[in-house]
Amino acid sequence: MTFAVTSPITGAAQTGLTSPTFTLTADTAPGNSKQWAVTTVGGTQTGVLPHSLGLPFTISCFKPLAIKQLGRANVVTGVINTVPRNVFKVITRKGVLPLAGQPATNLQITTVIELPAGSDTADPVSVRSALSAHLGALAQQAAGLGDTVVSGIL
Repeated sequence: MTFAVTSPITGAAQTGLTSPTFTLTADTAPGNSKQWAVTTVGGTQTGVLPHSLGLPFTISCFKPLAIKQLGRANVVTGVINTVPRNVFKVITRKGVLPLAGQPATNLQITTVIELPAGSDTADPVSVRSALSAHLGALAQQAAGLGDTVVSGIL
């Protein structure tokens, strides 16, 4: 299965939001990616606007333009000195107001996955386990992370 967000998505718990949902539509994606625009917000999200030209609200997933392969081992030592990384990114962009009456600017949330070449076939269970733990921690601590980002208290 590939990265394919289905609409609507249920948002993770956040202080001040009640049962947040997001209706998506496929959007024209930049580069080597897939993108969705948030066309409707549901639940109680007072003041939150869906995607528009002036206030974008998008979720994008990028993959490398060219997948890097694992190099050859040193003929003497048997060690692979340089292991290239295939970089995948998930980026959420949301237009936000920095101050009432001021023009909007984009908030950007980026998750970067730097996958060592070869590990996808040599140790896929560990790759999936790391992703599971990372995404599970973010989901579990979604409200706490929101509180930290807004208050500055870790």
